[in-house]
Amino acid sequence: MTDSNRWTLRETLVIAVIGAVFAVLYLGWVQLWLITQAIFGTLTMDVFMGFWFIASIVGAAIIRKPGVAFAAEFLAAAVQVLLGSPAGLLLLLTGAVQGAGAEVVLAAFRWRNYSLPVLMASGVGAAVFSFAYTWVRFDYGALEPSILVVMFVLRCLSGALLGGLLGYVIVQALYRTGALAGFAIDVDRRRRT
Repeated sequence: MTDSNRWTLRETLVIAVIGAVFAVLYLGWVQLWLITQAIFGTLTMDVFMGFWFIASIVGAAIIRKPGVAFAAEFLAAAVQVLLGSPAGLLLLLTGAVQGAGAEVVLAAFRWRNYSLPVLMASGVGAAVFSFAYTWVRFDYGALEPSILVVMFVLRCLSGALLGGLLGYVIVQALYRTGALAGFAIDVDRRRRT
C-alpha cells in the first residue's frame, strides 16, 4: 500500500472508469445469467454471482487504498441504475453490501496484501456478505438446509474464482500493458525488485 491513504484525482478517475466499465459488463452478465437460469434453474445465480464482485477486486488491486473496493463496487451499481437496470435503486444497496464484503477482507490485511489468495478471499468476503443480504431479501430461511449449503458453497466458489481469480488475471494483464504505471500496484512491484 502506498504511504498516503488519500486518493489522488487520477486514482479517483480510474475508480470511476472501473465502476462504469464493469457496470456495463454486469448488465450483460445479467442477460447471460437469465438465459442460463432458464435452462439450468435457480442455482445458477450463485454460480454466476462472483462476476458481480469483480469491480471491487480490480479497483482495490490497482489502487491499494482503503475504501477502493467499496467505492468501485458501489459506483458500478450506481452506473447500472443510471443505465436503466430493472433492479432499480435497490441495486445501490446490493453494490454497497458486496463492496463492503470485499473491503472487510482487505481491511483484515490492513490494505497491505494484494496477493492472489487475498484477492480470492476478498471475493469470498463479498460472497458471504452478499449471501447474508440475499438471505434476508429473498427469505432463504424458508429453503431446505441442504439447498442453502449448496447455494452458499457455490457462491463462495464463484466469489473466489470469478471475483478474485478473474480480477487478479485482469489486473495482471493490464499491468503487463504498462497502463498501470505509477499506480500503487506498480510502486509495490518496483519496491520488491
